[in-house]
Amino acid sequence: MTKPEVKKRVLPTSPFKASAAAPLKVFAVGNRVTHDVYGLGRVTGVEEGVAVLVDFGSTQHRIMSPYNKLTNL
Repeated sequence: MTKPEVKKRVLPTSPFKASAAAPLKVFAVGNRVTHDVYGLGRVTGVEEGVAVLVDFGSTQHRIMSPYNKLTNL
């Protein structure tokens, strides 16, 4: 027998705030971006919610969602 999942209540004045979900990153073709490993680049293709294709000058890389190391400029 399994116990039902119980959602804990978070008080607004609690010092242990519930973590808010990070906003989804949205990229469009032509956006300038920076990557923690590859550096500066420009978005050349977008697969909604799956991946973005980025041209970093000397190479192109397909960066998969959730885009942890990729940031819009």
